[in-house]
Amino acid sequence: MDEKGISQAVIGRLPRYFRYLGELRDEGVERISSQELSELMHVTASQIRQDFNNFGGFGQQGYGYNVEYLYREIGKLLGLDKTHHLIIIGAGNLGQALGNYMNFERRGFILKGIFDKNPDLYGRKVRGIEVQPMEMIERFVKENDVDIAVLTIPKTGAVAVAEMLVANGIKAIWNFAHVDLNVPEGIQVENVHLSDSLMKLSYNLERYSRMKEKE
Repeated sequence: MDEKGISQAVIGRLPRYFRYLGELRDEGVERISSQELSELMHVTASQIRQDFNNFGGFGQQGYGYNVEYLYREIGKLLGLDKTHHLIIIGAGNLGQALGNYMNFERRGFILKGIFDKNPDLYGRKVRGIEVQPMEMIERFVKENDVDIAVLTIPKTGAVAVAEMLVANGIKAIWNFAHVDLNVPEGIQVENVHLSDSLMKLSYNLERYSRMKEKE
């Protein structure tokens, strides 16, 4: 299986497949066809089959998909069969909210540390983990085998912090800072711009309103 040619659009749908299959598994569903999955997810059956064919198909023609097997295999593709250690940089409201989100650990993402440059936050606990000074990051990353960093800091300091993290062995950055990061090849970055998502929602709301006015 050559994953180099797989589009980001296909990769972007994998977590949604994983979520729906997990719900089906919990409901005791053992087998499902692409048509049945299509009706649940509002994705065409053809699209589902095309997506899965990128990874070998997972099913048998005319027989459908084994839910437990497909759930497990997509989990492997997403790297959820492994444990990832992560740290959060920025202990403000967003950083604390992410730190308190228990579902990360169920997926194998283990929060190891939280850091901030504000002395007033030092020692504050988020689910039992104390906020530490930024100066502690380099040693902490190496001692705790951290591979993912979550940035929830203002964009003014994000670039320098990202460079420091990469220099100390961080392999992936989940970036909530409103700035694009230039990182070396091989370092994975997922940018999450909350305001962009809200503006997209606003656009769709306005578009729907205009359509209704024309009816």
